[in-house]
Amino acid sequence: MTNPEPATFAFTPENLARAKAIIAKYPEGRQQSAVMPLLDLAQRQDGWVTRAAMETIADMLEMAPIRVEEVATFYTMYNRRPMGRHHVQVCTNICCQLRGSDGVGAAVKQELGVEWGETTEDGAFTLSEVECLGACVNAPMMQVGDDYYEDLTPDGARAVLKALKQGDAPKPGPQNGRQFSAPEGGPTTLTDLPLGTEKA
Repeated sequence: MTNPEPATFAFTPENLARAKAIIAKYPEGRQQSAVMPLLDLAQRQDGWVTRAAMETIADMLEMAPIRVEEVATFYTMYNRRPMGRHHVQVCTNICCQLRGSDGVGAAVKQELGVEWGETTEDGAFTLSEVECLGACVNAPMMQVGDDYYEDLTPDGARAVLKALKQGDAPKPGPQNGRQFSAPEGGPTTLTDLPLGTEKA
């Protein structure tokens, strides 16, 4: 089987300038600490982290390539295979599961016509099942790219995906009208006006 990974990698001129700026943030002798942001930069450039990208980063940071690979393979946020233009990550951990992530996951699979770990034929969407994305109070939720879509129902998840298919940018955050992570019925504390404040 042919290895699909490209044999070489180079940051674009713009990303090379960003990489140098990232490295410069670290004290002398601590530049290897830039490995994670450089992996993220490479992934944002090409959609995934190739072995060639890891070797380039290792050279830039004067690290053994295996040490860069250890980081890239430990953290699930680094994609080690090509991904669709939209990486859809549906949380199925306990908080989301208790609030209906099974239905959300089923709706997303049906809407995209793929299973966990698959990419749509047009290369637009890759679907991943994830354990926790840290938005438990707004469960169930899914992440698409850098955006969180929270308080989802199956229909709400479908609506987000349909908007993305049409090239729209659905509004991230709670999809049920909730204000950030406030209680669903509205604030329950600090509801009085500050002392000395008159009602308008």
